[in-house]
Amino acid sequence: MSQVKSSSWTLALLALGVVYGDIGTSPLYALKETLAHGNFKAGNELLILGPVSLMIWSLTIIVTIKYLLLLTKADNQGEGGIFALYSLLRHQTAKLSKRAVTVLGIIALFGAALLYGDGIITPAISVLAAVELSGDLFPGMPPWGIPVIASLIVLALFMIQKHGTARIGVSFGPIMVLWFITLAVMGLIHLSDDWSILRAFSPHYGVTFLIHEGIGSLHIMGTILLCVTGCEALYADIGHFGRKAMNRSWFFAAYPALVLNYLGQGALLLNDPSASVHPFRHMIPDGWLVPVSLLAVLATIIASQAMITGVFSLTQQAVQLGFVPRLKIIHTSPDMRGQIYMPQINFLLCAACITLILSFKSSSALASAYGLSVSSDMLISSILLFMVMKRVWNWPTWKAALPVSLFLILESGYWLGSMAKLFHGAWIPMVITLVLWTIMKTWRDGRAILIKRFVRSLVPATHLVDELKNNRIIRVPGIGVFMSSSGDGLPLVLLHHLKHNKVLHQTAVLLTIKFEEEPYVPENERLEVIELHESFFRVILHYGFAESAEVMRDLSRALKERGITKQGDMSIYQSRELLLTDGKGKMATWRKKLFVLLSRMARPATGYFELPSRQVIELGIQMEL
Repeated sequence: MSQVKSSSWTLALLALGVVYGDIGTSPLYALKETLAHGNFKAGNELLILGPVSLMIWSLTIIVTIKYLLLLTKADNQGEGGIFALYSLLRHQTAKLSKRAVTVLGIIALFGAALLYGDGIITPAISVLAAVELSGDLFPGMPPWGIPVIASLIVLALFMIQKHGTARIGVSFGPIMVLWFITLAVMGLIHLSDDWSILRAFSPHYGVTFLIHEGIGSLHIMGTILLCVTGCEALYADIGHFGRKAMNRSWFFAAYPALVLNYLGQGALLLNDPSASVHPFRHMIPDGWLVPVSLLAVLATIIASQAMITGVFSLTQQAVQLGFVPRLKIIHTSPDMRGQIYMPQINFLLCAACITLILSFKSSSALASAYGLSVSSDMLISSILLFMVMKRVWNWPTWKAALPVSLFLILESGYWLGSMAKLFHGAWIPMVITLVLWTIMKTWRDGRAILIKRFVRSLVPATHLVDELKNNRIIRVPGIGVFMSSSGDGLPLVLLHHLKHNKVLHQTAVLLTIKFEEEPYVPENERLEVIELHESFFRVILHYGFAESAEVMRDLSRALKERGITKQGDMSIYQSRELLLTDGKGKMATWRKKLFVLLSRMARPATGYFELPSRQVIELGIQMEL
C-alpha cells in the first residue's frame, strides 16, 4: 500500500511541472496587465480587490470545478483532450445523425487548431516575461536586448527537443515545487502589508469592480483570462498522470501558492500603489532578484516544454485519426513510447515563436494577442462537456445546465474581452487557427474523396481466389505484403503487381493498418487475420489514436500464428498516388491543389510505420480528385 502511495505522490510531483507550468507562471504578468487595462488609480481599493477577487474565483470555478472536478471525468479510456472528447461522443452516445457527426468533427478540428495557436504564443509570452523580470540586473541593456535574449532561450529550447525530454522531465517536478514555494512565500510575506486584501475572497468585489468599469470590463476579462491559461493542456494530460495525481498537485501545491501570490500582490498594492507598474517585481525582497529571476526563466521553460510536448502528442493523434498528413515521428525513448519528436512541427513552432517575440518585443504587447484562442477553446470544451453530461452521463438538462451556465458566463467574458483586442494582436492566433483548420479540413475531405474512388474501383477478393483455385496464377517463393487502405477487396497495388509481373508470392498478405476512434485497443483485439485461400491472408492491425503502431512486430506475430516463421524474404508493396485535380470530386479547385501539395509533403505509410526500407517496393498509381 505504501508503494502505491509513493507512486501516486511521485506522479503528483511530475504533474506539478508538466500540467501546471503554464498556469504557474501567470503571476509574472497577469495582475500587471489587468491593472494596466483597468485605469488603475491610487486610493481606490476596489481597483485592487476586484481584479484579485476575479482571479481567485477564476482559478476556483474554471480550473478546480470545471476542469479538475468535472471535465477530467469525461475521459476516454483514461485519455483526455479534444480528440478523446470527440471520440467519446461519437461512440458512447445514442446513434448520431450524419449531419451531427459532421458538425462534431468540425468542432473537434477547430478546437485542435485553437490549441496550436496557444502552443505558439505560450513559450513566447512566458519566456519574454521571465527575461523582463531580470532586466533590472542589466540597466544599460538596449531595447532590443530582452527580445533577443528571449529568442535565444526559445531557440535553445527547441533545439534540444530532438534529444528527447525524458531526462529533462525528471527535474521538472522539483523545480516547479521550488517555484510554487517561492510564489507562496512571497505572497505570505506581503500579506502583512495589508491584511484587508483577504476581502478579495468575496465574489462581491469582483462583480462590483466589473460594474464599476462598465464597457471597460470587457478588456478586464480579457486580461483576467491570463491567470487560467493552460487548462486545455491540463485536460489533455489526464492519460499521463491520472485524476488523483493531478488533483493532489493542484490542491496541495499549485492552487494555494497561486492564491497566496495574487493576494500578496494585492496587499502590496494596497500598501504601495506605485508598485502597479510591475507588482510581481516589487514583491521580490532585496537580494532575491537574481535567484528568483533564474527560477522564473526555468519555470517558463518548463511551461513552454509542456506545451510543446502537448502539441507533438496532439499532432500524432491528428495524423492517426486522418486529420493531417503523415509526418515524421521520432521516438526519443526506447522505454516510453509517449516520448516523441516531430521535426517539421518543431521547426514551425520555433519559427513562429521567435517571430512573435521579435515582432511584439514585450510581454505586455504580446498579452494583447494572447487569449482569443484560449477562451475559444474553453467555450468549445464547455459545449462538449454539456453534450457529455446529457448523452453519456444521462444527466437531466437542468442539472447539466447549472454548472455549464456558470462556466459559459465567465468564458464568454474572457472571449468578448479577447475579441476587444482583435486589432491589437488578437487576430494573429485566429489567423493561425483558420489556416490550420483549413489544412485539416482539406486533408480530411480530400482523403474522403480518394476513399470513395478506392471503394468504387475495388475488385472483390473472391476474383483472385477463383484464379488461385484454378491455378491460373503462378506462385513464386517468398512473402508478399500488399498495403491496403481498406479492409475489403483487393488493393490497387496488388492488381498493378499482377498486371506487370504475372506472378504472386507463395505467401501473400493484404495488410491494413486501422486507427480506431478510441485511444487504446486491447492487445487481444489487436490482430484480425482472415484466411482467403491457402497461404493468402488478410491481416488487419487495430490501434488506438493515442498509440504508436508496432507494425512489423504485430505482422510477424500474425504470421507466426499461421505457422509462417521464416520471414526474411518478405517484400512490402506500397502504392504511390499521382493525384490530378481535374476529377469530379466535390471540392474547390484551390483546395484540390492544396490537398495535392499536402500529399507530396506527407510521409509514405512505409516510412511512417518504420517498415524496413530495403524490403519496400513502391508502385505509382494515377488518380483523379
